[in-house]
Amino acid sequence: MGREPNQGLERLYRETGWTLRQFVQAVNRIGTEHGTPLTYREPSAHQWLKGHVPKEAVRPLIVEALARRLGRPITHAEAWFASPADGSAATPGTVEGLIDLGRQDMDPSRRSVVGATLFSVALTIPGWQGVVGRMEAVQSGQVQRIGMPEVDMVIAMTERISELDDQFGGRHARPMAAAFLVNTVAPYLRAEASEPARKAMMSAASDLCYLTGYMAVDEGVHGLAQLYYLKALQLAGAADDHLTYCTTLRGMSVQAVDLRHSREALRLADAAAAASPQAGPRMRAFLAGQQAHAAAQTGNRNQALTYLREAEVAMEKAESREKAFGSYDPAALHYHTSQVRFEMGDTRGAVEAMQQSDRLRYDVYRRTRVKERAILAERQLNIGLLDAACATWHKALDDYPLIQSGRADERMRALFKLIRPHLKNRAVRELHERARLVTPAALMA
Repeated sequence: MGREPNQGLERLYRETGWTLRQFVQAVNRIGTEHGTPLTYREPSAHQWLKGHVPKEAVRPLIVEALARRLGRPITHAEAWFASPADGSAATPGTVEGLIDLGRQDMDPSRRSVVGATLFSVALTIPGWQGVVGRMEAVQSGQVQRIGMPEVDMVIAMTERISELDDQFGGRHARPMAAAFLVNTVAPYLRAEASEPARKAMMSAASDLCYLTGYMAVDEGVHGLAQLYYLKALQLAGAADDHLTYCTTLRGMSVQAVDLRHSREALRLADAAAAASPQAGPRMRAFLAGQQAHAAAQTGNRNQALTYLREAEVAMEKAESREKAFGSYDPAALHYHTSQVRFEMGDTRGAVEAMQQSDRLRYDVYRRTRVKERAILAERQLNIGLLDAACATWHKALDDYPLIQSGRADERMRALFKLIRPHLKNRAVRELHERARLVTPAALMA
């Protein structure tokens, strides 16, 4: 039975515009650079294109030759080569996996395929000791040497993308983040650098992966989000960055609790807390608030209240002496209080806490404001406060046209479903008419 042609390698080869002779000359040249001179001729390249698998040691050289010619990162997967097995310090698993993941996500033609991956409760989460210090060795000669200015640029770009996500939702910001990961951050991770700059770059990349995963959650592509989160964990461990490692585990818990995988959510929240041995008060509140929500969803009332009180005490300390930690502030803590009360059956208490959260929330968090005002309206309706619910939904609609968010869309879908039985009410009819004007038709079914 004949071999199948290597269509991936063929596509890349055609893009280079090389002859077969130029192709093998480029591979031989890189072999010499690596101290292993090669003498491939045109028939070898012809065989590779026809499906003959090159030796394992030669595959990275072929990939590198293509990358240099095309001026962009190329992975084993793109060339239809099996990726080197992760595990040794010299394998390119973390960076190659990041490039493959980001490239698929930034390609509009592939996003429906990538988005089809499902959330998995069986996902293996690496422990801190399993990832700390692990990263492929630097491959010299691929990119110029980098230093702290490049790290600072990645950090600044991540902050800007995060601001866009907060204000406009992740639907447009995530492809931008994926493209930045592939085209800029991944090459930096392969560049020569001092050890402090190298670790700082891995930490910055980890934070960007976490943010990209968070935006995937916002869009409802949960399997993809998990893949980004795993990359964030790997990079955080390699950078010895406890903060981003714990933040990512906590983000995975938020994803799980929103999908009502309660035990998994609590396991991840507890893992995040356990991996943060020297957390300051705001970080402790950030972690304990999530533990409280997850514990309440599992039905463990006492544990939930204990964690919630711990979060409240930690927040009091933080507010008196610490700079804000990310977006975890009193508004976020009141949100967790609301979620705990709701899970325990106290819907009125949940409404009061969510109202307080809304009053305290900073204006920059527009996407969160839409989502949580809609949740507040749903709970107001649940306890018979129809007029108040309509007023709250109107507030959510003030901002909804300005954002592109899967979670906000789901709350609008719920709005139409929940108000349908009340359309004889004048206030409800007015809300319905306004919502119809700003909501995609697919959400009204």
